[in-house]
Amino acid sequence: MTQEAQHSLLNRADEACSLIKEHIDKDHIVRIISHNDSDGLSSAGVMCNAISKQGGKFHVTIVPRLKEEFVKKLSRERYKLFVFCDMGSAFPELISKLKANSVICDHHQVLEDDGEKYENLVHVNPHLFGMSGTRDVSASGVSYLATRGMDNVELSGLALVGAYGDMQCSDEIQGVNKMILDEGLKSSVIEEHDDLKIAYKKEEPIYKSLSYTFNPALKDISGDPESAKAFLQEHGLSYGIKFEDLAAEEKDMLKEELIKINPKIFDTVYSIPSETPALRSIEDYSNILDACGKNKKYGVGLSICIGERDEALNEGLEFAKKYRDSLSKGIEWIRKEGSIKHDNIQHIYTDDKAKKRLMGTIASVGIELEILDPEKPVIAISKMHDIVKISGRTTMEMINRGVNLGYALSESAKSFNGAGGGHNIAAGAVVPFKEMDNFLDIVDEIVGTQLNQ
Repeated sequence: MTQEAQHSLLNRADEACSLIKEHIDKDHIVRIISHNDSDGLSSAGVMCNAISKQGGKFHVTIVPRLKEEFVKKLSRERYKLFVFCDMGSAFPELISKLKANSVICDHHQVLEDDGEKYENLVHVNPHLFGMSGTRDVSASGVSYLATRGMDNVELSGLALVGAYGDMQCSDEIQGVNKMILDEGLKSSVIEEHDDLKIAYKKEEPIYKSLSYTFNPALKDISGDPESAKAFLQEHGLSYGIKFEDLAAEEKDMLKEELIKINPKIFDTVYSIPSETPALRSIEDYSNILDACGKNKKYGVGLSICIGERDEALNEGLEFAKKYRDSLSKGIEWIRKEGSIKHDNIQHIYTDDKAKKRLMGTIASVGIELEILDPEKPVIAISKMHDIVKISGRTTMEMINRGVNLGYALSESAKSFNGAGGGHNIAAGAVVPFKEMDNFLDIVDEIVGTQLNQ
């Protein structure tokens, strides 16, 4: 990412900020449409908090994906400003036809023109300036940029919650995410320290914490409570107590043994010191929002983002607990079943209701744990009546070899009047169930072409 590219993105974001502020000053209700995952919820949360701080009003709808019919339906609503968060970059022309001003705050690959020719639309997306929407900035970061001119540095932590949700902070934090992090650290909104990245270590017994640790993944432990117990017993540690209850020398020994499995388990962690304990860790905050999205409790997730720290947070914590239990069962499932291999890809399939919400995450963790072949992108398929919902996942190594799942899924879905898109590393699509095998054949062919270029 060049300084020139970042400067151009910030200029575009300033245009969006000026437009949003103009409508707030005119006492117009800002109509916000956002995605339902952790990044989408935190993106909407950033936008709502920024508008509220200015004394403005908003009306939010959270949706799993943006469809043409939905955008056309919005045209019948009498709002003066529409803001699309974590979606919209696939439909700039259609959005420009709304009889109102619009702002797109997105980071997915751009499939059409960049929107500059539309007088009533400000399109903010890193891809328009040659930057990566997979590593440089997520939608919550773009929303932060689009409200940054209203002095919202206190939202820098929430902006990174979405980046964590989209797995942009697994390795080195870079690009605009780094800029946002630096602003948060400088203003003491965010704090950093080195620590073991064990999940839920203050809430769960240590064996469960280890089995719930998926980022970074611990081979032969993540998703396997019995193996976690055996590992702890092998090293003379009690598995039924919480991490905090271990003696200092036991903690040190556990750290050394876990580092042998995955050195990334001890790393820099970031927190929001002003937050309630359950949300203080940026990564934990992200996981709670993700669980709300997976359970289709979008209002609960958004309520947490905009300051509900009682009932909504308690609900969110309960969803997170159920989610991690379900994910463990999903990992156990692919340990047993594996994947179906093609020449260049592999796929997993379910029509089980409990697994459908988790297929993308199961695919990602399966690759990380090498239960699934990291050399072949995973196409995770869920049957929904007469259609199938597809989540594609791969690794940065495969991206560096030429794989672009956003393009592969988008192009393949078009052949069957379906829709698809996303990022090079993670993408989605929807196609008719009867065309599933043909769809997989085309994806396999496109990925093969990408690898051979």
